Amino acid sequence: MEFKKIALIGAGAVGSYILWGLSHKDELDLSVVASGKRKERIETEGLCINDKLYKPVVKTPQEAFGADLVIVAVKYNALPVAVLDIKEIVDEHTIVISLMNGVDSEDVIASEIGEEHIVPALIKVASERKQNRIYFDPESTIGVVYGEKDGKSSERTLALEQLFEGTGLHYRETDVILSEIWSKFRLNVGNNLPQAMLSVGVGAYGDSEHIAAIREGLVKELDEIAKAKGIDISLADPSSTRGSKVFKRARYSTLQDLDAKRHTEIDMFSGALIRMGKQYGISTPYNEFTFHMIKALEEKNDGKFDYS
Repeated sequence: MEFKKIALIGAGAVGSYILWGLSHKDELDLSVVASGKRKERIETEGLCINDKLYKPVVKTPQEAFGADLVIVAVKYNALPVAVLDIKEIVDEHTIVISLMNGVDSEDVIASEIGEEHIVPALIKVASERKQNRIYFDPESTIGVVYGEKDGKSSERTLALEQLFEGTGLHYRETDVILSEIWSKFRLNVGNNLPQAMLSVGVGAYGDSEHIAAIREGLVKELDEIAKAKGIDISLADPSSTRGSKVFKRARYSTLQDLDAKRHTEIDMFSGALIRMGKQYGISTPYNEFTFHMIKALEEKNDGKFDYS
């Protein structure tokens, strides 16, 4: 098995890291999937990544049909539309990896195309968007982690290794991919959400016992749910318990979304934990408060409380 025809869905902060790396391999048929005005914009303006302009091939889902590998790197609220694109692209041999945050994007995709097409994966990259430019540090980025659910290497994981080799991307295969995914989820819930409610840099976690207490409450509820699901987060590699190196002023994706007056991925974070908590009879008061607070901040950004 060899991945030669690659379709990337999502060319934002995460997708830009993948595009940057895979662009080092001239022999790949690499394309960004887009339609309509977005396709025209990317073709015309390109993508500025670490101050270098990239002009990727842009294909509609129909043009990308039969890709060997589909890499999904969209925001959670864009997943329903992305799934429609994936269905247009996938044929019987296509493999899909999802590099989205959260713990359920693979399940959503699999419900439409079948679990047999999916290799579970995650990504850790600390990207910063400044207007239409994306910045990240390739050296400190942890990168892509992937593996089969049964923990065994396969033709598919070996093909991913061959694809990523020599690209500058950081990557590794793991035999405990579900533990790794939940470990990243734990990191995101604890690091993204308290700072987003307070609009402060990540340095606040070390400088305030109160912000640290909020994080602890959120994560404790997540740990109880993971235990109920039979997922042992402690099996994850030690690198999965930390994010990519950032400055104390860093603002993670949820706060970046609020800063830009975009809707966040809170449904994928606390929203998912609330749903799973109800399923397993586990109380989630910290996540319920956080969910409603961030939803209210989104409404504020939308102008709902502009009474002038």
